[in-house]
Amino acid sequence: MEERQMSSILLGFDVGSSSVKTSLVDGQSGHCIATASFPAQEAPIKAVQTGWAEQDPDSWWTYARQGLAAVMAEAHVSGNDIAAIGISYQMHGLVCVDKNLRPLRDSIIWCDSRAVPYGEKAFREIGDKQCLDHLLNSPGNFTAAKLAWVKENEPHIFQQINKIMLPGDYIALRLSGEATTTASGLSEGMLWDFKENHPAWLVMDYYGFPHDILPAIVPTFGQQGEVSATAAQETGLRQGTPICYRAGDQPNNALSLNVFNPGEIASTAGTSGVVYGVLGEVNYDSKSRVNIFAHVNHMATGTHQATPQTRLGVLGICNGTGILNAWIRRNVATDMSYNDMNQLAATIPIGSEGISILPFGNGAERILENKEPGCSIHGMNFNIHNRAHLIRAAQEGIVFAFCYGMEIMQQMGMDITKIHAGNANMFLSPVFRETLAATSGAVIELYDTDGSVGAARGAGMGCRMYQDNNEAFAALRCIQHIEPCNDNSPYNEAYQRWKNILEKTL
Repeated sequence: MEERQMSSILLGFDVGSSSVKTSLVDGQSGHCIATASFPAQEAPIKAVQTGWAEQDPDSWWTYARQGLAAVMAEAHVSGNDIAAIGISYQMHGLVCVDKNLRPLRDSIIWCDSRAVPYGEKAFREIGDKQCLDHLLNSPGNFTAAKLAWVKENEPHIFQQINKIMLPGDYIALRLSGEATTTASGLSEGMLWDFKENHPAWLVMDYYGFPHDILPAIVPTFGQQGEVSATAAQETGLRQGTPICYRAGDQPNNALSLNVFNPGEIASTAGTSGVVYGVLGEVNYDSKSRVNIFAHVNHMATGTHQATPQTRLGVLGICNGTGILNAWIRRNVATDMSYNDMNQLAATIPIGSEGISILPFGNGAERILENKEPGCSIHGMNFNIHNRAHLIRAAQEGIVFAFCYGMEIMQQMGMDITKIHAGNANMFLSPVFRETLAATSGAVIELYDTDGSVGAARGAGMGCRMYQDNNEAFAALRCIQHIEPCNDNSPYNEAYQRWKNILEKTL
């Protein structure tokens, strides 16, 4: 016990579909002391048929062990130095294990679309109001629908299933030898009933799943299990090291940016863009244009949490984000770097002198009720406009799509006051940042962090090394603070013009 109290190193895993990232954080200073990512090249995804995507769960465990060995060597620490473990993971995946807790098949991961018809049929037959009242979402293409596909198409596998779990649950299983999950994790899979505050038996019964197929529920923060003798031998960790935090990648990204309170937004703007806001009351969008999950600090009754507290994560996605900016660079600004493009965009007035670009050219958009209008350019004048206008209009169009998603959140009762984001991708552009702050009216704060570091800090909260999130993230420094401008009318005029074009297009 004395040794555990002296330990101050926190371990975080972030299990992605392209790699597993591993980080060590010094719990006393709050700083990351080592990080590694495996495999060196992008992890393989098996696609036996079009629209399918699977990965071997044991490959995640291999990458996690490789990363752990690398960071311990880099930081010159041993397993005895590690106080607690946190896990972040790719959401919505399905792992099926047998009575020996071994995988029965490869995991059907988040980007696999085969289960869409199963979710759509459940939405119709259970009833849209019943689903939205209890699940806050359509069953969609989430974990429950994926299991329904297995039940119908692989009955010999389904009959052998002892427990189902999410990717992060499987890493916790390999560490502890115990099958567990969280209420937040079940909510990702459409397997949590927010109205009744227990697993979604209405979904389980509709699909004909036995209730005991779900693992035991543990809290998001707190004792979730301990490193087993077998795992200690495999990893070099100390037997008994506690697993103290677990969350899906989007809730964990919000945690990594210290987003816990209603009205705060965590945003990313890579190939696709995400705005993930925290809502302080149970609500849903009647058109199901956003995904809603239990946030990391949601405390439902009946889940070993001390005091009930409603904290929902509302997720809006724009598929056409960095991919549009990259298209502009490849086809319009072939001789320029992204930094050059950002500087050129800043030479053009707000509103791009009349050009509006709808950035929806990367598949169906959930915020548009799954419509696929494509990307389009409006208002171009050959005598006025040049590529600088196109570069700025593309960035403005992406911002406006973000704001359109945030309006849905506001209609649900969210008062958006602050946007936290990583200092990367589109947020490196001053035009993008300033347009988002002005149009949304929210303050933007930029940080340098990632999911595995966030998971480690989450473990520090779970083992009570930190009193609260403010203490856990005291070392998280704001790199840049962007306030909305005093006169946002030019931005609002450009946004209203963009919105009018979108509505006519739809």
